[in-house]
Amino acid sequence: MSTKSKARDKNAADGEEATGGGKKKLLVILAVLLVAAGAAAYFLLVASSGEAAAEEPVAGEVVPLEPVTVNLAGGGYLKIGISLQTTEDAAAGGHGAGGVDGSKALDIVIATYSQAQPADVTGAREALKESLEQQIVEAYTDHDVKMVMGIYFTEYVTQ
Repeated sequence: MSTKSKARDKNAADGEEATGGGKKKLLVILAVLLVAAGAAAYFLLVASSGEAAAEEPVAGEVVPLEPVTVNLAGGGYLKIGISLQTTEDAAAGGHGAGGVDGSKALDIVIATYSQAQPADVTGAREALKESLEQQIVEAYTDHDVKMVMGIYFTEYVTQ
């Protein structure tokens, strides 16, 4: 081999090493950035889910209410019974002396379903339940303290 050819081979090898070294540094930097981003995401998700879990009310007792019969707007009637899923805050007497009084909930049930059409009562049952639950939970929330966290249907008969 000639000296020119050896010199070219040496320069080519040096260029490859320099380029390879730059690639290795880039890979190390990218790996460090990925680990840092993963750690940041983990701490943000864990911290936010921990705070959200701490704010969720703890379930208390279930308070059954007497079923009521409601005349529907388009004719017919609905006999509906609900139970209120109270929170531990309600058991502590936060809403009156004896826990949760179901009068507000029954009033909301009557107001909501007396405006409903028979087709809505049978076809959009879950949507009406979600709306009813939201209204009842809001009615039993005092100073951002929830006394009721959900409802259950115990009776649902339409004619």
